[in-house]
Amino acid sequence: MQKSLSCEILAVGTELLLGQIANTDAQMLSQGLSELGISVFHHTVVGDNPQRLREAVELAKSRADIIITTGGLGPTADDLTKETIASAFGKKLELHGPSLKRLYDRWTFGKMTKNNERQAWLPEGCEVLVNDWGTAPGCAFEAEGVHVVMLPGPPRECTAMWKHRARPYLEKLTGGAIVSHYIRLYGIGESAMEDKIAYIMDNAINPSAAPYAKEGECLVRVTAKGENHDVAEEMTKPLMEQICSELKDFVYGIDAESLEEVLVALLKEKNLTISTAESCTGGYISKRLTDIPGCSDVFMGGMVTYSNESKMKLLGVKEETLKAHGAVSEETAYEMAKNVAEIMGTDIGVGITGIAGPGGGTEEKPVGLIYAGISYKGETKVYELPRRKNQSRERVRLLASSKVLDLVRRTVLGIE
Repeated sequence: MQKSLSCEILAVGTELLLGQIANTDAQMLSQGLSELGISVFHHTVVGDNPQRLREAVELAKSRADIIITTGGLGPTADDLTKETIASAFGKKLELHGPSLKRLYDRWTFGKMTKNNERQAWLPEGCEVLVNDWGTAPGCAFEAEGVHVVMLPGPPRECTAMWKHRARPYLEKLTGGAIVSHYIRLYGIGESAMEDKIAYIMDNAINPSAAPYAKEGECLVRVTAKGENHDVAEEMTKPLMEQICSELKDFVYGIDAESLEEVLVALLKEKNLTISTAESCTGGYISKRLTDIPGCSDVFMGGMVTYSNESKMKLLGVKEETLKAHGAVSEETAYEMAKNVAEIMGTDIGVGITGIAGPGGGTEEKPVGLIYAGISYKGETKVYELPRRKNQSRERVRLLASSKVLDLVRRTVLGIE
């Protein structure tokens, strides 16, 4: 049986130690390595100091099968990762001609200065990891029984380099292929979800199932290891079907990025259009929809009607409705949803009004009280959203927008 590989992630950068930026690279890499069955036992952060970096590398060599570094591959004097690590493993740096040519061909910042050529100097005998998302190439090599992978620090580059360069390199070490899929859920908490599928997860070894919580939602990762990608892919299917069957309507997507991505795709599939009238969320629902490329096919527009005057003037909410029931009421949400659909000429209209806090609440209408109206093909329903106590204003707005997106999804699919 193949020995389980261990890894240490070594992040280089004084800005990380000073807290000027968060080490999101390490989080992303840890998740990816877990999917490969590689155990991450240590995270180390070291500043731009060659002596301390050398000490960190020597320690990592003594306790890990794989060292992954992030940062320190650039052209400036404090970018010392390659030099220090190469020295620690007894390797020289060599000018890599294709990487140098690539630098000059891709340079877009005026005349390239001489110090930028440092990015093309790489440890002798290494496998070059071409960086299509930045200027500094990564590299990988094996020495003294340890595999070393060096990646750039900027998160956008690091994420792409992991997915397209480092991960394929490490997959060769693990033997076989590993496939993971994510079942995305909304409307059920992590503990309730885990309770429902505990018997499934307890008996799932290969493929395995693991629960995760995210902001306002949760997911289940299903991972299988097989002799090749196709075999591993087939292995995941029965377990995914079993989990989806148990969790039913809480499942909103497989390998989806977000509720809004799924909703836009669903509206395109059904040839439906949507418009929004927002008060307490301040345009957040519209923002999330318009974050999705191609949303113009389904999203016709939105209004942020924060004051009573704008609700009456722009949406046609009746003055008597506002006087009798107030802006935060089922009746106002009803008219907002119904009227915006009529004004915009859309199949679906969304109206949302509430008290996001932290102030503004009363005993009758406390902070966190939110009503959402969904108008769909001429029929309008209003929902009182789950009350969010002791939450920040931003979190109340985020969770409210997620709930509305899911309500629209359920409405279109005919799910109660």
